[in-house]
Amino acid sequence: MTHSEGHDSRPTPPTLPLFPLHTVALPGVHLPLHIFEPRYRQLTIDLVTEVVPDRLFGVVAISNPTISEVDALTDVHATGCAVRLREARRLPDGRFDIVGTGHRRFRLLDLDVDGAPYLRGSVEWVDDEPLPEGAEDVAERLADTSRVAHRRYCSVAWESEGWRTPPQDIEHSLLAYRLASDCILPLADRQALLEERHPLRRLRMICQLLAREAAFVSELSAVPPPQHEVNGTLLRPNLN
Repeated sequence: MTHSEGHDSRPTPPTLPLFPLHTVALPGVHLPLHIFEPRYRQLTIDLVTEVVPDRLFGVVAISNPTISEVDALTDVHATGCAVRLREARRLPDGRFDIVGTGHRRFRLLDLDVDGAPYLRGSVEWVDDEPLPEGAEDVAERLADTSRVAHRRYCSVAWESEGWRTPPQDIEHSLLAYRLASDCILPLADRQALLEERHPLRRLRMICQLLAREAAFVSELSAVPPPQHEVNGTLLRPNLN
């Protein structure tokens, strides 16, 4: 029997319950959510009771702001972020306040709209490209520049006690995400950060975005409001 005649030996792609949102979850960044839609209440229960392995669910950004129901791959961005549930508080009326933390990026391969009360998707994990040899010094300089841009943005956008500088020992691969979590960026910019697989390019990108937004806030003396109502979910500011 030839290989083509036998069974397919490739591993089955992992499956994640999916939470489509009008925002982008980022690795290493906390995501607080208020859950009140029935199917996502059920998802929360399945996460808390570990019916869902490892308390992981996938967040994918809805690609069209006018869409309220996701039923096709084209309705969402292909790259999303798995989020691990950290805390869940059930309210008297059955709603939940939860906090998750971005865990790992994935590419959405297929969508299952009928097999569970909530959406599920087959995914493949997406990791960073390795840093080239000898690039640590460049990464360190970009990290320092990014932190300066972050402080400038936060100093004009937030009250002094409303933000904190990320710890010095945070990995370079995660730093851009943490810096972005303090900045109200358009969804397209957050999605571009998520999709960028090279840590150095991602640090350059966040430097440019923070500088642009700081100039914008300084000129208008205002921060643009975030989107709140998300597919039955109220987003609160990211926690750091």
